[in-house]
Amino acid sequence: MRYMILTYFKRASGKIDEVMAVANRVKPKDLQTASIILDFRDQVVLKCVIDGKSMPKEWDTIVAYYYKHYQATMERLFKENGHELKMEESRSTDPS
Repeated sequence: MRYMILTYFKRASGKIDEVMAVANRVKPKDLQTASIILDFRDQVVLKCVIDGKSMPKEWDTIVAYYYKHYQATMERLFKENGHELKMEESRSTDPS
């Protein structure tokens, strides 16, 4: 698999649901509906839109954030795409 695709849905109750998927290719539907699309082969953020607003496409920042929630999946994606996982810098966010 090459891509990690995250989509956020706002429910009528106001709660937000998150759906995560991995794929070999990005479909036109994904480009329209997904909130975040990460390309693990080229290590780039293809799309990053949260609540209708475009956010900075900073690979390291986004990967560090989602690594906490999807560690096993992201490690597999790095390995499958021939990249070494480099999370030491992002883990050392403790100011002390």
